[in-house]
This record gives sequence, structure tokens and C-alpha cells, in this order.
Amino acid sequence: MSRTPRKIEDILSLAPLQEGLLFHSVYDEKGLDPYVVQISFDIEGALDTAALRTAAKALLARHANLRVAFRQRKNGDWAQLVMREVPLPWTETDLTGLPEDGRAAAADAAVAADRATRFDVTRPPLLRFTLIRTGAALHRLVLTNHHLLMDGWSLPVLMGELFALYDTGADTGSLPPARPYRDYLAWLERQDKDAARAAWREAYADLAEPTHVAPDAGRAAVAGAEVQAALDTDATTALGEIARGRGLTLNSVVQAAWAIALSTHTGRDDIVFGTTVNGRPPEIDGVERMVGLFINTLPTRVRLRPAEPLAALVTRVQDEQARLTPHQHLGLAEVQRAVGHGELFDTSMVFQNYPVSRTGTAGTGIGAAISLVPGKNREATHYPLLLIASARDTMRFRLNYRPDVFDAATAQRVLDRFVRVLRGLVADPDQPVGRLALLGDDERHDALLRWNDTARDVPEDLTVLDLFREQAARTPHAPAVTGTDGTLDYAELDARSSRLAHLLVARGAAPERFVGIALPRTAGMVVALLAVLKTGAAYLPVDPDHPADRIAFVLDDTRPTLLVTTRDLAAALPDTGT
Repeated sequence: MSRTPRKIEDILSLAPLQEGLLFHSVYDEKGLDPYVVQISFDIEGALDTAALRTAAKALLARHANLRVAFRQRKNGDWAQLVMREVPLPWTETDLTGLPEDGRAAAADAAVAADRATRFDVTRPPLLRFTLIRTGAALHRLVLTNHHLLMDGWSLPVLMGELFALYDTGADTGSLPPARPYRDYLAWLERQDKDAARAAWREAYADLAEPTHVAPDAGRAAVAGAEVQAALDTDATTALGEIARGRGLTLNSVVQAAWAIALSTHTGRDDIVFGTTVNGRPPEIDGVERMVGLFINTLPTRVRLRPAEPLAALVTRVQDEQARLTPHQHLGLAEVQRAVGHGELFDTSMVFQNYPVSRTGTAGTGIGAAISLVPGKNREATHYPLLLIASARDTMRFRLNYRPDVFDAATAQRVLDRFVRVLRGLVADPDQPVGRLALLGDDERHDALLRWNDTARDVPEDLTVLDLFREQAARTPHAPAVTGTDGTLDYAELDARSSRLAHLLVARGAAPERFVGIALPRTAGMVVALLAVLKTGAAYLPVDPDHPADRIAFVLDDTRPTLLVTTRDLAAALPDTGT
């Protein structure tokens, strides 16, 4: 790491999320950088472009952390070098020479091309302004920056300052003093990392496995796509009233609903996904007006219980997250090392609650001669699924997805199920989680009719056992059965069931006799079913979750010769002499 000392104003450490973003940005220096962010405004009215450019230059002078370059030390660690001065990247494009009906498309193309242009993280500043003139009194202002510099909360703060400086001729004295980002980094250094690691380790101590919707997708950044949904005003109002009445935040509601949607997609009831937390310590005075990267993406764990009321689930999720709030300063990599499961999740969610006024910026005081129309805020992610929720008069949701992993129909199904959870909460907040109706009409038709249309012509002279043996001979190493106890291929299933069959025959199993099977729904249960068939006996399924008196009646009525079960289950089964 070498820079002329006179050009360097300061050297800063990195915040936890900066370390993660930097890794992803330099991992593939030729592909699309998912952390190049854009925000744009259409400006209507007479605009002094020179004054706006001067205001933008004043922003770079005001905020030291907007002038940083990221450089690697000899030991491999990264640092932020604050330059004393950097040039303002400012581009002006005039499209008024084009036919009027083609200007919007040309502006969109210019914005997209700018979005696709990577930043060199070693060359500051990692932001640029583009001003596109599309009419006599119409401009589009585009700010493109690397996420390393600032989070979504900072953008409206920064834009508010930009237009305030425009109004005052770049008089920085008209603004409150800017608290330096260094103060936040110093606060991070003072936190108890050992206590934080212990808290995360305890919270995930009994986690069986991570939650991955696309375990083989990799982490390459690709151009993303999105599907959208929304709650209408009435549903949004009702949901807000339910949340307030029970002391819940809408963020907690969204987290619980997203967990249920992921559960239906993965088939698991212990769900982990990433959540973007605000990360701005209230201990720092004026932190809400600071510009920089404060957010952190951390795991959120939700254990689903079918009998638990929806509102109770949300309350539990909120309480569990509150206990971890003091430890949210720890970086994701450190959390995952402490927990010991590697990558805990491959989906994430963001609940946007930025300080945006009706004009689209935080306290914009732009001159009365012009007005702002907020445009699109463009950002991307390497996650296969990223849910972005926002709440104003209505709750709106965007599900960003990687089209190389999911198609639009699948992404829309996931989002629709998520919205149905919210509607279910509005309809009856005390209904059990397991009774939620999450399938759409098409999905319900497929589940009940199309997927159950499994009739096939089978030779009348072949038994189930004959068909199994034929399949095992054709594909001995193909997966035959998968359960919580693992996966068996056809050869393994055939061999294990044969060994058990020999044991059952030695214990009395034979044609015209019953053999009871009281096992959980695992691969081992399928082994037992085939083993009984191989003895010539008939199997009697016994559900170990049924009441003891019902099990006793079934066993007493059929008098099976043997009962196949586990040692743990046997202790809870009634003694009928079998």
C-alpha cells in the first residue's frame, strides 16, 4: 500500500459489511458488480447546471469518507485511504437533439450503461454524477455509487444536502457540521466482540443445517430480475393496527411471513435467512444524519411450529431478535465462524424505512422554480432471492431473483405465498401457522389433481416387490429414498431390506402373518416395508404419534407376529404381548 503522504488525509479501518462487499467486488473483477447502486431524479424547471455541479463538489469536500480509496496492506488486510482532494466525476449529456418520443429511451439506455460500468475500488471517488437533459426545462440527475461508500439511509440524506447546497450557492455553513464516519468506526472498535460471538453461538447452538434455496448456484453476480406485489391501503392499515395493538413492528411481521414462505419452498421448519439491519448506534449523537455504510447483513433464525398462532410467532421472532440487537455490530463472516455452519443462508430481506420526504429527499429545500420527481433506485445482489419491503400508504414488495437460478413464475409463486401469509394475519392473527392457506388456485389444482394423476399401466402378474427389483437392477446407484436419516440408492435399499427380511423370518415372519411397523417417516421405514414384503408377510402400519389406546386397539385386534420399531419409540408403545 503506497500513496504520497501529502495526498492522504486519513487512513480508516473497514466496517464489517465493507469487508464483505469488498470481497465480492474483487472476487470477479470482470463480471457485473452487484454493489454498484443508482438513484435518479427527474428535475422539472429551469436548472442552473453549474450551480448543481458546484454543490456536488462541495459534498466531496464535506464528507471525507466519500473520497476514500480501498487499498490492500502487505499483510493482506484492506484499509480506506482518505484523499485530501479528488476530482468530481460529472458528466452532462444533452438529448434534446433527438426526436422527443425517443429521448426517454435514450436516457434509460444511458443510465443502464452507466450502471453496468464498474468502479475501480483503488481509485477514488467511488461515485459519479450524470446529468441528462431531456427537454428545455427537464433534466434527469443520476447518482451512481459503490455500496462500499454508503447505505440506503445515507442516499436521501446526501441528496438533501446536495439540493440545500444548490439553494445556498454551496455554502456548507448553512448545514449542520458533518459528523465524520471515523467516529462510527471508532465506536465499532470499542464493542465487546467476544460477548457478541458468544451470543450468536448460543442462539444457533441447536441449528441442524443452513437454509439454502439454491445450494449449487454459486456466488457469481448476474443481471437480476424482479417480481412485485403489494397490499392495498385497507390491508396495510389493518396490518399496521394489528401490529401496533400487539406491540409488534412491521419489520418483525415481514420477517415471520418471509420465514413461512421459505418454509413452503424448502420443506423445512427451522429457517435461516439474511436480514439487513440499520446498524446506526443511538449512542452516537446525530448518527441519523451521517453519511456512510452502517448497515449489516446478519442471519435471522425462525423456528416454525404448526400449532403456534401467527401473532404469537411474530412476537417470538421479535423477542429473539431483540436479544441479539446489542450484538449486531459483529460482521457476518465472524458470526458464521462462531456458529460453525459455514454459509448460513442464501436468501435475504430488507425492510426499507429511509428518511424520505414526499419530494423524495430528506428535507430538500430546492428552489421554488424547479421540482423533483423521484426515479428508480437501482441495486443488485448476488443472492438467488432478495425480498425488499417498504411501507408507506401501502406495503409494497419487490422480490429480486437471479434468472439463472429461478424463472419468473417460480419467483412470483414465492412472493405470492409471502403475501398470503400477511393477508392471513390480517384475516385472523390468532390462527395457527399450520392452517394458513398458502397455495394459489393453480397450485392447488396441480397439488390435488395433476400431481396425483399417477395412474400407470402395470402388468397384472407383477407385484410391488417385482417392480422394485426390476428398478434396482436397472439403476442400482440412483437415489431410491431420501429422509432425515439420509439417502439410500436402490442397491443399498435392496441390500438393507434383504438383511432385515432374513432377521424377521428368523423371528417368525411368514405368509399369512402380520408384521407391525411403528417407525418415523424416514428412509429406515421404507427399508422395513420392503423387508416385510420380502418375507411374504403383510405389513401393518402403526403411527407412533397416535394415542396409546388407539395403538393398543389396533395391535390387540390384528395380533401381529412382530413389531418393528426403535428403542426410543418402543418405550412409549403399549405392551400387547407382541
